[in-house]
Amino acid sequence: MYEIIRKVELSPGTYRISINAPHIATKRKAGQFVIVIAREGGERVPLTICSSDPDKGTVDIVFQAVGASTGELAAIAEGKPIPHVAGPLGSPTDVHKVGTVVVIGGGVGSAAALPIAVAMKEAGNTLISILGGRTKDLVILEDDFRATSDETIVTTDDGSYGKKGFVTQALAELIASGRKIDEVVAVGPLPMMRAVSETTRAAGVKTVVSLNPIMVDGTGMCGGCRVTVGGKTFFACVDGPEFDGHKVDFAELAARLGAYKDREKSDHEKHKCKMGA
Repeated sequence: MYEIIRKVELSPGTYRISINAPHIATKRKAGQFVIVIAREGGERVPLTICSSDPDKGTVDIVFQAVGASTGELAAIAEGKPIPHVAGPLGSPTDVHKVGTVVVIGGGVGSAAALPIAVAMKEAGNTLISILGGRTKDLVILEDDFRATSDETIVTTDDGSYGKKGFVTQALAELIASGRKIDEVVAVGPLPMMRAVSETTRAAGVKTVVSLNPIMVDGTGMCGGCRVTVGGKTFFACVDGPEFDGHKVDFAELAARLGAYKDREKSDHEKHKCKMGA
């Protein structure tokens, strides 16, 4: 059993939990994830590791309670156990010193972007972080990013906080200003990562996207995270989750993910009824 040491609601429906998992805390690297099962016989849910503390033996994960399984995980209180946590899994981020790196986090994707930002800064890069959310309440982990970044830009769709607009607009302004950007890493909703990749394509800036949002079982067996990159088929959970954003077939990926929407909505409604919502 893996005990929840600490639980914080970062924004409505988005939680950060610290789990006692010493063997994962000492081995995990930026970009990797764990598989969590909230109850015996429950669904396997892949979740990115946001941070870890090897001395305390804890790992932090951030997730949105949007479905039945994540809802069950959100309902577990501090001091209570989680039946199964497996990891670290997935290929670590290719961390290297290149010069100036822009790390972009959209919504809950900021949780997966944070360890990449930290690792890139520790590698000696100048780090610019761009965080985005639909509203101020949905911008998460800002203090963590500011603590490690040379510059942090916050955007909100509705202008309730930071700069009004999308993360792509802030990125485009950086590129237009003439600042030398050597690499961009983006994590967030699929449309955002696609837009970021198109924004950097013309400028010829290397762009890496993390496709962890499309993972289902985390082992490659279900095929749900299948993606075409450069004309070849890969599985995000075992071959990634990070890929060259300029080579990802986003149109194909968006069409396939659309097939899950009705099922996800149905499961979420069932869970709400079960919990008395």
